[in-house]
Amino acid sequence: MGERATTALYTLGWRLLHRVPEPAGRAAFRVLADLAWLRRGPGVRRLEANLRRVLGTAAGPERIRAASRAGMRSYLRYFYEMFLLDALSADQVRARVEATGVERVERALAAGRGVVAALPHMGNWDLAGAWITHYGIPLTTVAERLKPEPLFERFVAFREGLGMEVLPLTGGSASSAGVLARRLRAGRLVCLLADRDLTESGVEAGLFGEPARLPAGPAALADRTGAALLPVSLWYEGERMRIHVHEEIPVPARGGRTERVRAMTAELAKVFESAIAEHPRDWHMLQRVFTADLGPGRGGPSGGTVKASPAVPTAPAPRRGRSASRRRANP
Repeated sequence: MGERATTALYTLGWRLLHRVPEPAGRAAFRVLADLAWLRRGPGVRRLEANLRRVLGTAAGPERIRAASRAGMRSYLRYFYEMFLLDALSADQVRARVEATGVERVERALAAGRGVVAALPHMGNWDLAGAWITHYGIPLTTVAERLKPEPLFERFVAFREGLGMEVLPLTGGSASSAGVLARRLRAGRLVCLLADRDLTESGVEAGLFGEPARLPAGPAALADRTGAALLPVSLWYEGERMRIHVHEEIPVPARGGRTERVRAMTAELAKVFESAIAEHPRDWHMLQRVFTADLGPGRGGPSGGTVKASPAVPTAPAPRRGRSASRRRANP
């Protein structure tokens, strides 16, 4: 699909879908999910490769295919609900979410500490962001800069309209990592997707018995600023989405900065692993994340990848002078 067509498709989704009765809209997106699943393109095949790690070697082809079908339905549910979000009232947003553990965020902020909320690509992170802003806690996040540029700008405007402060991962007027550090030192909340590395500064951590490449950013920011690193998991439960804020991952008392960041990222991976294992259908990972699947060099994706969503928030490591390749949005 060309860049103009991609932008037009997303723009139509935001403009029109809120006018469609919700049962009909949800049914249509389930059909789209099933069609994508039947086609079994690169994204679905990558999802199945990732789910094999989650479900274990005992899971046969039929179970993997069933899991990927459920996963695609959950993935397309994310898109459908995303298109509706900016038309929902605060009360409607709150009615779609049930959250536990939010007091951990409140306690840290009340103590004057910043909070790094680190999430895997589960459930609907845009809904979670809208919910927390309506809850009364402003947040800052980062968006990967994707092609086409008008679509990236539309996603930024969409998230800003939900009440988030959105920083570009690359190409901004200031280092996103530096701005995030300032927000954290000011006692603010920063939310980052943290189960897939988009930079050259990620670290390897164990995930489902294999090494995987995760971003160093969340742990490095917490180590650098004294902010609380709080893992967050999201999953669907019937018509609502559940949010759970897990216990803080503390900065280790020993070791150098690199060792501390690596240890904290390993603990973060353990929390993600547990959450994904409980709700595998809601892990929208249609990209390469396990080291064995990555290409040569730094371990970045190579070929056949499909974006989990355009302009997703991600986690930069707090260092200057890095650049990232511009990526094409692919729904």
